[in-house]
Amino acid sequence: MLEQPRLPHSTDTSAGLQSKRAVDSPPSSLAAHSPSPAVANFGELPDLLLVERTRGRDVRAFETLMRRYNRRLYRIARSILSKDETAEEAVRAAYIRAFANLDRYEPAGKFGAWLARLAFHEALALRRHSPAATSPAPMAQRSAGGDDAAINRQQLEDAIDALPEVFRTVLVLRVVEDLAGVEVAVCLGLNETTVRTRLFRAQQRLKSDVTSRVRAAAFNIFELTSERCDSIVAQVLARLHTLAPVAADSR
Repeated sequence: MLEQPRLPHSTDTSAGLQSKRAVDSPPSSLAAHSPSPAVANFGELPDLLLVERTRGRDVRAFETLMRRYNRRLYRIARSILSKDETAEEAVRAAYIRAFANLDRYEPAGKFGAWLARLAFHEALALRRHSPAATSPAPMAQRSAGGDDAAINRQQLEDAIDALPEVFRTVLVLRVVEDLAGVEVAVCLGLNETTVRTRLFRAQQRLKSDVTSRVRAAAFNIFELTSERCDSIVAQVLARLHTLAPVAADSR
C-alpha cells in the first residue's frame, strides 16, 4: 500500500491553473473520504480500477496514477515548453483538470492517452499566455555537469530543443518516450501518417549520429528526478484538498 505523501503548507498559485476555467458543482474533497480497503500493491492495479478508486476519493489510487504517468506528461510538456519549471506546472494543471473531470473520461480509450492530451493542451495554453516559457535558458546557465554522461545528455536535449515544435513533440513521444505511432497520434490528435511524416522530418533535421545517440540515451533525456516527481505529486494533492473542480474545455 502506498503511503500518503506529506503535503506542503504552501500551494502553487500560478495563474496558468486558474485562468479561463469555470467551476462545476464541487464534489467532496479528498480529505472528506476514508481510504479504500487496503490493497497489497497499488502499483499492480490497472488504470481503470485506479480511476474508479479515485472517483471514490482514494488518495492512494490517484497518487499511483500520477506516479505512473509523471514522466510521460512531463516529457510532453517539456517538448513544448523549454523551461523545466513551466513544464512541471503544465503537468500539475493536467492532473487537477483530470481529477475534476474523471466522469468525462471514456473507458473505451486509454487513460494514459487521455491524460497525455490534457498535458498537451495545458502546455499549449501556458505557451500562449507566457511566451517566455518557450525561451531556452542561455547555454552558459544550463547545468551540463562535469561528467561525460551529463554533457552528452545536455547536448542531446539542446539538439532536440532546436527542432521546430511540431517535429520535436513527435520525436520526444516516439523516440524518447517510446510510444507506438498510434498512441502518439491519439495523444496529439493527429493521424498516424502525419506522425510518421513528422518523425521522419525530425530525424532528417538531426544529424544521423545525433539520432542514434538519442535512441541510445532515451531513458535519460528530459528525465524527471524522483525529487521532482515527489514534488509534483505533493503539490497536486495539496491543491485538490482546497480547490473545487474545473470544467474541461471542449477538446
